Amino acid sequence: MLVHPQFDPVAIHIGSFGIHWYGLMYLAGFITFLWLGRKRIATLNDPQIDTKLLDDLLFYGVLGVILGGRLGYVLFYKAGYYSAHPLEIFAVWQGGMSFHGGFLGVLVAMMWFASKQNLRWLQLTDFIAPLVPPGLAFGRIGNFINGELWGRPTDVSWAMIFPKVDPLPRHPSQLYEFALEGVLLFALLWLYARQPRPVGAVSGLFLIGYGSFRFLVEFTREPDDFLGLLSLGMSMGQWLSLPMVIAGVLLTVLSNRRST
Repeated sequence: MLVHPQFDPVAIHIGSFGIHWYGLMYLAGFITFLWLGRKRIATLNDPQIDTKLLDDLLFYGVLGVILGGRLGYVLFYKAGYYSAHPLEIFAVWQGGMSFHGGFLGVLVAMMWFASKQNLRWLQLTDFIAPLVPPGLAFGRIGNFINGELWGRPTDVSWAMIFPKVDPLPRHPSQLYEFALEGVLLFALLWLYARQPRPVGAVSGLFLIGYGSFRFLVEFTREPDDFLGLLSLGMSMGQWLSLPMVIAGVLLTVLSNRRST
């Protein structure tokens, strides 16, 4: 039986100031985005997408992640609580971010940015889709280091005890998400995007891939205690992932039809 190492969430202590592992994971994700983005630019041969555009994309993307992630958590997970305590919406230091909200925030930011640059929205999302999974992977490592978002109780041989939670062996669901939403999704998208594809096809694969992987992992992830399981025994993460898969399938079909 494995036991969670209970890492110190602060990676570097400097007097009373501390640099948290989770912040370093965000930084690693941003750096990887820029590094991979430059590699994508070198192979795309698209004069509209250059390194200056890449830097701007990161800026708008970060805004979308932070604002959308927070608002998504407020609306999807704790709408009742925050409607009664509206000022706490701004208390981001207390935690509370939603991937699906951050995803919607990035979509809106990319739509705005594309209109400013006279670019096609899906042209931008196709470009950034393969650059996103490494950031998701780093985020899940941060979750694991913090010992948060743990899995459901299980008797599998690789089960892990999270002492800060309880003595029950649980799925290390953060590592499942690291492997599927991070590593495997990146490999699929990177390889798929190496060849010319119809506009929207790479974005469609991202939606299908992330939505499917997240839906599956949610079967092993402990539901939020303030929500539990919802209709049909599914978690909020599963209900939010289903529209992604449906939208991805529709986008893939439409993009391929337009190319024929």
